[in-house]
Amino acid sequence: MINRSEAPALSTIESIDFVAPKIHRINDMVNLLHMDEVANETSRFDLYFDAGKIRGEKSIASFVSGLLMSGTHEKSAIQIQEEINALGGFIETGISAESSVISMYCLNENLLALFEIITDAITHVSFDAQEVKDFISDRKQKLQINREKVSFLAQANFQKELFASDAKYAQVLEDDHFDALTVENLKSFHKDFYLQGLERVVVVGDLPSSQIARICNMAKIMAFTQKPIFAESLQNKAGRIEVFKKDAIQSAIRVGRTLFNKNHEDFQDILILNTILGDFFGSRLMANIREDKGYTYGIGSMIAELQNTGYFLIATEVGADVREKAIDEIKFEIERLQNELVTEGELELVRNYMRGQLLKSADGPYAMVDLYLSAVLQGKDLEFYNEALHSINSITAERLQELAKKYLDWNDLTIVTAG
Repeated sequence: MINRSEAPALSTIESIDFVAPKIHRINDMVNLLHMDEVANETSRFDLYFDAGKIRGEKSIASFVSGLLMSGTHEKSAIQIQEEINALGGFIETGISAESSVISMYCLNENLLALFEIITDAITHVSFDAQEVKDFISDRKQKLQINREKVSFLAQANFQKELFASDAKYAQVLEDDHFDALTVENLKSFHKDFYLQGLERVVVVGDLPSSQIARICNMAKIMAFTQKPIFAESLQNKAGRIEVFKKDAIQSAIRVGRTLFNKNHEDFQDILILNTILGDFFGSRLMANIREDKGYTYGIGSMIAELQNTGYFLIATEVGADVREKAIDEIKFEIERLQNELVTEGELELVRNYMRGQLLKSADGPYAMVDLYLSAVLQGKDLEFYNEALHSINSITAERLQELAKKYLDWNDLTIVTAG
């Protein structure tokens, strides 16, 4: 009998048994990834396109992404949405620098029908003149509203400075982009990057092989046949930029630099350093700038990845009257990592946190397929995460100090404030 008065023994996680999705070939370059070990009747499919913000000029990629569900010659946008609702589907669309994605959540029994509705809407979008006009009016209004937010101003200007070496990556929405927009431009971009731009299909759900084969056949007409090209490296413009916003009571702060992704030998260890600095609630930035100083409700740091590279970012909003003090404290915490060894107690706390987060991120088929995607995009497999566990378990304070000196030199960072 179990003795309930004694806590179970603790043991360090050495490895996790990951489950990889099944791979089905759509064409020689495009695969469908199917995670079928789902214990309930829910399902999801994702369509990834080589139609990110770096494609085209003057924000055309964002415009086309926003109009994908705007209607065909046979169906209006409302009719398409009504068909989705009738089948219990929930659709999400998103666009990043390097890809565009459409995701659908639904029950297994309706996935194939919803896939047909979505692929029909995408392949036959008409870009009706009135729909385009209404869309432009809505986006203009949202842009003006966003320009009143210091967080938006800081992020837009930070992107320009962070990706200063490549105009495609640095591109942000401007007023003249609306004036350059035409239906012909929309159709041309759609043809090049959607009708011939499908990068991969992801399906999560307990579906029969016949339905997977049917989805592969439907997707084949959109699959690309030429490997897309992405920036091999990016270089930020170091230094300070201030964006003035009259009467702002808050200031937004962005600090960062271009870095690297999973393919770099230091990636695993830099994630641990970043966690200590600002990637969980008990981080040094939170403890200092939120808990001790009370300058902000929240501050965090992150390592973001692109196809061939990546970047480091610290983000927060503070009272305008304490902006410079907050920047000083950010600099102080970075330099403390360079000048002082992390204590074993703090390091063990972070190790436990990161082990738990990794276990959490592998909990269930939906999370597992997302982990797989994150790895495979950089040419890795699921063993990458067991390598991450090894790094977490073996990292030393001396190694962390070495990384802080190498990658977080204040003179190499881009600092943008708005307010």
